[in-house]
Amino acid sequence: MRIISYNVNGIRAAIRKGFLDWLATSPADIICLQEMKANKGDVDSRLFQQLGYHDYWYSANKKGYSGVAILSKKVPDQVVYGNGHGQSDEEGRVIQADFGKLRIINAYFPSGTSGEERQGYKYVWLKEIQAWLDQLKKTNPHLILCGDYNIAHEEIDIHDPKGNKKSSGFLPEERSWMTDFLQSGWIDTFRTLHPEPHRYSWWSQRFPSVRMQNKGWRIDYINVTNNLSDHIITADIFPDVKHSDHCPVYLELKQLQ
Repeated sequence: MRIISYNVNGIRAAIRKGFLDWLATSPADIICLQEMKANKGDVDSRLFQQLGYHDYWYSANKKGYSGVAILSKKVPDQVVYGNGHGQSDEEGRVIQADFGKLRIINAYFPSGTSGEERQGYKYVWLKEIQAWLDQLKKTNPHLILCGDYNIAHEEIDIHDPKGNKKSSGFLPEERSWMTDFLQSGWIDTFRTLHPEPHRYSWWSQRFPSVRMQNKGWRIDYINVTNNLSDHIITADIFPDVKHSDHCPVYLELKQLQ
């Protein structure tokens, strides 16, 4: 099973930048997209279906904002929209799909960069999703959590750790949450296989040279529960795919029997 997580920063903008040509190369069996900034009716679903993908969307109530989607070559056994937390569901932040014993969760974590109010909500959201995941594991023990977490976990995950000590996405409280999350029974699949530095998945758009100079952050993840450790084949990041200020992150797993 080949899985990609990709914050497209607007699916319509990504399509204008060649997203469908990339999709035609069959980069993965399941593709989890974040920050769709569109409703399903805003894009012709046949564009995905012609390339062999079924598409499932969970959009925000607010038009042009947030939203997640799953593209899959195989029809899921079940699709679950949201996670039951009011504001999170209003903002279209979580969609889930079952494939046999596996549940794939596609999540777009809130950003706190716009101010204290959103940073405060980000902490609320992190607390909520941790409790929800802990409960979900009791009935669905094999979980894959894809998404834009909006957190660079360690200094190796950000190009300028000293200069960003007070930046949302690299605050001590956020990084501590990530540490606790991983210690609660999750594997950072990319970092487990790639201890090398300078591997990032997001670059600021404020300065075009930032991406060329690889001054980025690793804030996109595909993490799995510990019981899937023996099923990990490979993980990677694809910085040369450029339809967004993010790039795709990748995981290949052995199928569960």
